[in-house]
Amino acid sequence: MTLTVDADVARRRIEELLRENETQILHRWTLIAKASSEELNDIYRALLASLEQGGDLADMRGLLAELSRSRARQGFTPADTARAVFGLKEALYEAVESDGGAEALRGFIWFSRLIDDLGLFTFETYTTARERIILDQAEQLLELSTPVVKLWEGIVAVPLVGTLDSARTQVVMEKLLQTLVDTGAEHAVIDITGVPAVDTQVAQHLLKAVVAARLMGAECVISGIRPQIAHTIVTLGIEFGDIVTKASLADALAHALRRSGIEVIAPKATRLAVRTEDV
Repeated sequence: MTLTVDADVARRRIEELLRENETQILHRWTLIAKASSEELNDIYRALLASLEQGGDLADMRGLLAELSRSRARQGFTPADTARAVFGLKEALYEAVESDGGAEALRGFIWFSRLIDDLGLFTFETYTTARERIILDQAEQLLELSTPVVKLWEGIVAVPLVGTLDSARTQVVMEKLLQTLVDTGAEHAVIDITGVPAVDTQVAQHLLKAVVAARLMGAECVISGIRPQIAHTIVTLGIEFGDIVTKASLADALAHALRRSGIEVIAPKATRLAVRTEDV
């Protein structure tokens, strides 16, 4: 019973110090945390309110979660974000040291544990928010890295650059199929000029995209088959079946135009004759 009474007295003394020295503690905390005073004021008052209500930290945790998400978006480091919370201990310790009483020192030990728990909560929330931001950015980059462009009336192309994995194949198929629906195109060119290497897995992903486009009624041509890629395909025994392949995007476009009933005529070479006259 004595320990419980001493603990309650110590906690009340910390609450008194937080109220009596609010201005000084907030000023010191703002300098340590490198945060706006308005932001910390709300957290500080939520802390005082939670102490009055017997330790219900729901409101304070909500404010700390918002602080973590905000700092994650602004590019703060995890250490800076956690320091914004842990700094309150250092700011309060000056008031505890000035008090010098045994109750204040015992209360500071309890308060330190409380802030440590809140600091860990803030760090975990920051990490979760940062991971969400990274995933969103990765999805946005994936969207940008798989454009579907219109080459001609009824002909679309998907120029691929970089590694082709399962996630990216899914995005390619979705964008290609949606474009086929929107444009009514009957021919699609999948250009792999920018794909560094083609292995069995990449070939399977390409075949999936071709089959999906065929189900929509579009004929597919794969372009960008360089000599190194052709050698790899033959060595691995990869079969593209009846899928048309071309060395360049220009060749694939010419093929698609012919299949669309458009005659492609190569320009005639122009010869320039130069005659010199004796002076």
